[in-house]
Amino acid sequence: MELTSQANSFLSLLAPLVAIGMAILTRRVLLSLTMGSLVGALLLNDFHPLATLESLARRLIGVFWTLPESGAAGLGSANIWNLSILAFLLLLGAMVAMVTLSGGTRAFGEWAREHVRTRRGAQLTTVLLGAVIFIDDYFNSLAVGNISRPLTDRQSISRAKLAYLIDSTAAPVCVITPISSWGAYIISLVGGVLTAHAITDITALQAFLEISALNFYAISALLLVLLSAWLDLDIGAMRRHDDMARQGQVFDASRGKPPGNLTIEEAQGGRTRDLLMPILILVAATVAMIFYTGAAALKTDGVAFSLLGAFEQTDVAHSLLVGGTVALLATLAMLWPRPAVRRRSGLALLHGIHSMLPAVYTLVLAWLLTGIISDLGTGAYLASLVEGILAAQWLPMLLFVLAGIMAFATGTSWGTFGIMLPIAGDMAAATDIAMLLPMMGAVLAGAVFGDHCSPISDTTILSSTGAACHHIDHVLTQLPYAGLGALSTLAGYLTLGLGGPHFLALGVTLATLALAVTWQHQHQRRLNHRQRQAS
Repeated sequence: MELTSQANSFLSLLAPLVAIGMAILTRRVLLSLTMGSLVGALLLNDFHPLATLESLARRLIGVFWTLPESGAAGLGSANIWNLSILAFLLLLGAMVAMVTLSGGTRAFGEWAREHVRTRRGAQLTTVLLGAVIFIDDYFNSLAVGNISRPLTDRQSISRAKLAYLIDSTAAPVCVITPISSWGAYIISLVGGVLTAHAITDITALQAFLEISALNFYAISALLLVLLSAWLDLDIGAMRRHDDMARQGQVFDASRGKPPGNLTIEEAQGGRTRDLLMPILILVAATVAMIFYTGAAALKTDGVAFSLLGAFEQTDVAHSLLVGGTVALLATLAMLWPRPAVRRRSGLALLHGIHSMLPAVYTLVLAWLLTGIISDLGTGAYLASLVEGILAAQWLPMLLFVLAGIMAFATGTSWGTFGIMLPIAGDMAAATDIAMLLPMMGAVLAGAVFGDHCSPISDTTILSSTGAACHHIDHVLTQLPYAGLGALSTLAGYLTLGLGGPHFLALGVTLATLALAVTWQHQHQRRLNHRQRQAS
């Protein structure tokens, strides 16, 4: 029986701060997540050791199996969402191992060397794939990572840079696209806010589209990704990883192999389609299941089918599981006639599953910590700090900062959306309802920014997994880029606060970003010049 005297207070910040601080200082993610969870459990149980251990055990089991409340009858039920995501990771590892064994990865690398001959081309291809695969950020991160990795490795682009290109494309595209799992979820939340405040002159979809234009961080992040790919821009710690990659070390080998990194001896006779066909089947099967599960849910509710409705009601985790299973079976069927592949397939499958275990451990512990943070009321406490502080025109800037802190501390942008969008609606109704859309746009912007910075974010974990990059390397190298996007965003919301129209605020955002990128690019060129002179 948990006690909650420490919940909804400033002490609720302690658990995420311990986890995040330790991750940055020690670069040991599993230890940091464990210590953050322990601190959170101690707070929830008023520092009673036995109650804390019991709580942690129940919560850890709850990641896989939801237990009944103490004294309640029954055995509980499987946590299908979490189990499906974890199973998809293992299936993906097995599929990648088979593709690697077949020689498909090497064949694709040879093809890429002939057709994509520059670092710029490899990076822009990755960004383009991330923009095209906008269905879901989990799927985006893992699929794009596995398609692009042979391409970026061949061009000596660091895995940290690949992880940044994936992560900073996936969420910003999903958050401004109505036909995505993110878009459907946000539209449903926006619809609830509009209904709560009796706003009938605009639909939820129309409001979402206008909010997307006011999501200055997502727009800045996408533009920055494009400029970084075009200019081969390395900011902060990314430069060290880039220097290592140019010398043939695409990831920091001093900390061992990252999740998803395979060293399987490849069979002869590999073909490019041995890589492309499994990925295409994975995409097709997953997208088909997304539509199918969404349509089935609409039918059950007696609602007519619509594209947006299907995305709102779809079961992403189940769709990923089915898509991954179909793709793995198709890969095995395609490669089975080759004796050299068939003889070693069992070992390759085990190797592929094993390569994903670090990502599984990290994700499980992140979910454990996120649940504890939720019960501590960290998000609600942060939200309570903002009410009644500033005049309405300054609230978008304030909400951007608060949503960023909340997503950073809790590791969830979706949870931040759920908490902060209704609060933004209430604050707008109490001050100036005309500021409703800018305030909700600021919430979405801040949530994505905080998610990009947080080492306990599941999407950040999956981006580093898709790129086969050490997780903490991805977090630390993405921070300067996210900070630059946030700085530009703040300039835009400051313009709104000073009374500027929306188009001027967006213009200021983009101009600030352009100036910062220009300065950074010139700085990088000077460093490169000195480096060449020194050598």
